[in-house]
Amino acid sequence: MKAIKKILKVVLVVLLLAVVGFVGLIVYAVLSDYKPKEKEIVFTGEKPEVLNDTIELSLITWNIGYCGLDKEMDFFYDGGTKVFTPKAKCIDNLLEVKKFLKQNDSVDFFFIQEVDKGSKRSYYINEYDSLTKVLNGFSPFFAKNYDVFFVPVPPATPMGKVLSGLAIFSKFQPSSSIRYSFPGKYGFPKQLFMLDRCFLVNRYPLKNGKELIVINTHNEAFDPGQIRKAQMAYLKDFLLNEYRSGNYIITGGDWNQTPPNFRSEFTGNKTDTTQMVIPSDYLPSDWKWLFDNRTPSERNVVAAYDPSTTTTNVFDVFLLSPNISEISVKGIQLNFKNSDHNPVVIHVKLNK
Repeated sequence: MKAIKKILKVVLVVLLLAVVGFVGLIVYAVLSDYKPKEKEIVFTGEKPEVLNDTIELSLITWNIGYCGLDKEMDFFYDGGTKVFTPKAKCIDNLLEVKKFLKQNDSVDFFFIQEVDKGSKRSYYINEYDSLTKVLNGFSPFFAKNYDVFFVPVPPATPMGKVLSGLAIFSKFQPSSSIRYSFPGKYGFPKQLFMLDRCFLVNRYPLKNGKELIVINTHNEAFDPGQIRKAQMAYLKDFLLNEYRSGNYIITGGDWNQTPPNFRSEFTGNKTDTTQMVIPSDYLPSDWKWLFDNRTPSERNVVAAYDPSTTTTNVFDVFLLSPNISEISVKGIQLNFKNSDHNPVVIHVKLNK
């Protein structure tokens, strides 16, 4: 009988400690929760470059997956089992990302998503600083969208601390760089440990008195649709207001949705047909969606990459306002070697 009482006492103590620990975690998460304003100024410049209003521009967008989602990885959030790629592999992924950026540094803009500054999942490497150094001819701008002191899932191997965001690297000096918060939140307490999604807006004056607006976006990925719809409505209002002012707008990034009227022509990959699609009437028909339907830009991370079985899609897309013309668009097939996304490059021209 004494032995049973002793066991019960130990069990009660363990349960009590677990409850206290959980409550303490939630309380600290509430107190330390990152609560960005709707609009935050990242940079203002006194002497921005004034661009020609018929300039031709080139841009690359790439979600680098914090250099932790290489082709050997699956990921627990997407139905896999793994949390971390090995440290040596993470370092190699970063080296390969830098090599690619350096080889393509003739472009005018890089839009990069999932850039870590100090996260357990990428071994606390400051990837933003590392990319800034290799792109030494560019002006760098960073918007934080994930700042959690401890992500407690999965319980057996918690993801831990995350500090991450998205970046624009620009050949030109803007008049401003501003972070805009997307609306839509998960319920309590889940939101305490999730991303605070945003888009980053750089403004460049033009000789005709208007502005070139370049936007790097990274939309919601994990909700069934309502949060993504709210974010898209917010972005739509922003885009239309800027265009009514006569400005020229290039939006790119990881939309976590398939673009309107997308029809896959992949030859070496399976197509994922289960993803949310942006409605064809999201914007007036003279707005232009730029994507390469022959090259997948995103893969399913439920298992390691296998071109014969892994489903793929196009999430990494550019959107042009009607006063900008497309010259070319191309998905760059890297076979998801160092990230679960492939880069996309476009060339465009402002219309006088």
